[in-house]
Amino acid sequence: MGVFEQSILIRASATTVERCICDRTLMHQWLNPALRCEPMGDTWSTELNSQTRFIIQIPLLQPSLISTVVERRPGLVVWAFTGFFTGKDRWECIPEATGTRLLNRFAFEIPNPLVAFGFNQFAANWTKQDMEAQLKRLRQVAERLG
Repeated sequence: MGVFEQSILIRASATTVERCICDRTLMHQWLNPALRCEPMGDTWSTELNSQTRFIIQIPLLQPSLISTVVERRPGLVVWAFTGFFTGKDRWECIPEATGTRLLNRFAFEIPNPLVAFGFNQFAANWTKQDMEAQLKRLRQVAERLG
């Protein structure tokens, strides 16, 4: 199992940081532009059991992950996903004296050995760096709002 975990201190309230994670319009301001997220039903939601499709916009391929919110409480959203990856993406807002510590933990398995090999050879480092860059962009959005 692969695990990428990082955290960042954001000078904004936990409520504001959580809003950046849960509001689809705000999410698209910090999410990698090559990713698109769409609701699986009529409306976007991060409530328990809601489903989302995350699409990687690669010409011709556009692989996607179906994500389901499997854990939800104030300050915490955990998506479980299936597709070319299986695993969980955990976002937790931890209030601190100077703002909010945002912890993101992406734990995954790649069932297809060929896809796993390709990911490990070509995309693992890029993915980790991109996740760190997303946290910095999310911090900018939250601090601008907060």
